[in-house]
Amino acid sequence: MCSSSCAKCLGATLVPLALCSIVANILLYFPNGETKYAQEDSLTLYVWFFTGIAGGGIVMFLPATVFMTVGDCDKDGCGRSCVMFGSVLAALIGVAGSGYCFIVSALALAKGPYCLTLLGWMYPFQDGNGRYLTDPDSWSTCLSPAHVVEWNVTLFSILLILSGLEVIICVIQAINGLLSCLCGSCCSMENYSLNA
Repeated sequence: MCSSSCAKCLGATLVPLALCSIVANILLYFPNGETKYAQEDSLTLYVWFFTGIAGGGIVMFLPATVFMTVGDCDKDGCGRSCVMFGSVLAALIGVAGSGYCFIVSALALAKGPYCLTLLGWMYPFQDGNGRYLTDPDSWSTCLSPAHVVEWNVTLFSILLILSGLEVIICVIQAINGLLSCLCGSCCSMENYSLNA
């Protein structure tokens, strides 16, 4: 009973995180609210990986739905264990989706934005291993889109944090489900032997 309540709570937590990931990823397509950079394909390559839309967003609705419906199952014993095992599988899918978002967001932060510099359109910070993140004075290297460094750093950082939280939540549910699955089987065997 306690494990299903925990699962419901974790599932309900995933929904706003997934929605925020989708919004953050969509905003990456419109630096400073302008659409021309997306139309001209002048965006950071990692924006087109749909990390927040797919990995941290849509994929997360599967584990969220499974976690929230786990408590609706009134089965005991083997049936209950099977349901909790299903939540473990959904949690692993969630770890894969949010892990994808986490890794791509970290890579995007390390490479830096694609922007117009005095030398043309390029990734001016790609060889610096992310050192530009601690050197705001270097951000003026990007002339256009205006404030693109701040835009990318903020939104990819948000995606990194959200996906990190999603990974943690899914791992917690995987452990919760495994323990419930194992204990459910043990408890049902004890009940069976007591009733026999």
